[in-house]
Amino acid sequence: MDYLTIRLPFNVDGDVAKGLLSTAWLFRVAAHRVLAVAKQMQFLPSTNPAKSITLKQNHEFHVTTVRYDGSISRVVIKPTVSRSYRELLNAVLFERVKYMGRVVVRDYGVRGSQLWVHGEVQVTVPMDVYYEHMVRRRRNAGKLIGGVDVNTNRINLAIIDEEGELRDTHTFWFSEVTVRGFSKHNAWGIIGMRIHELLDYAYRHGVKTLFLENPEILGKLRLMWIKNGDRKHENYNHKVSVFRNSIIERIALKAPLYGIEVKYVNPRGTTNSTEHDELMKKYGLDKHTTSAHLTALRGLKHQQK
Repeated sequence: MDYLTIRLPFNVDGDVAKGLLSTAWLFRVAAHRVLAVAKQMQFLPSTNPAKSITLKQNHEFHVTTVRYDGSISRVVIKPTVSRSYRELLNAVLFERVKYMGRVVVRDYGVRGSQLWVHGEVQVTVPMDVYYEHMVRRRRNAGKLIGGVDVNTNRINLAIIDEEGELRDTHTFWFSEVTVRGFSKHNAWGIIGMRIHELLDYAYRHGVKTLFLENPEILGKLRLMWIKNGDRKHENYNHKVSVFRNSIIERIALKAPLYGIEVKYVNPRGTTNSTEHDELMKKYGLDKHTTSAHLTALRGLKHQQK
């Protein structure tokens, strides 16, 4: 069974913050000790950990904390829960869906002599439960094909019909996330919105199948470029490669919510090739939109075999 993790941000202060911070520090120490045990043993002492994070009504999480003096208590965290996640959490709670939870401390400090903690509750649920309760579109009667090209500041979409004729193109920008010092959390929030805009646009324009560049092959090509010394290739940079692959994976994850099937094509030549240049000249498109167009055409060709 496949699982997916949702993230729910929270801010706490006072005693709750103290309890969470001490627990995080003690767990870090414990983790090092567990790793030391793991190196010496073929199995760990326990494979069924106690549930220290419990979801309650009104989307509260009751968390077991450990103070530095060894005292144990339960604190209540009320994270920010978006409307789309409320139905999912209600299903987890009332349908007795198995889940795993953990609290991650992202930042902490002192403000006005009061300790504060910023973090997130991470809840891991079965993938089928996620799709059942997070679905955006129940039916998709479309017949068109979409191709996607992902870059560091935009996502390009090209839509073609079953004959390979270009029907539409659109670009979804997130240039602000590339500014130095921009919050990583806020960046993924913006990118997430653009991904939903992309999928909603594709759905409303009749796209049934969406073709993406295969992230596994992208990784292998990156290794080839390194071995060949092609460090000037625009896909070479490791951080850029990981970033693009993460966006591709998120698109693939969200597409079923709109009734869109995702398939992959080999990305070789979709950016730099004679075929790419000829297509760009023929339709007068920019190189990124042309890459999306070429991805869609390759997908159609593969589908017709």
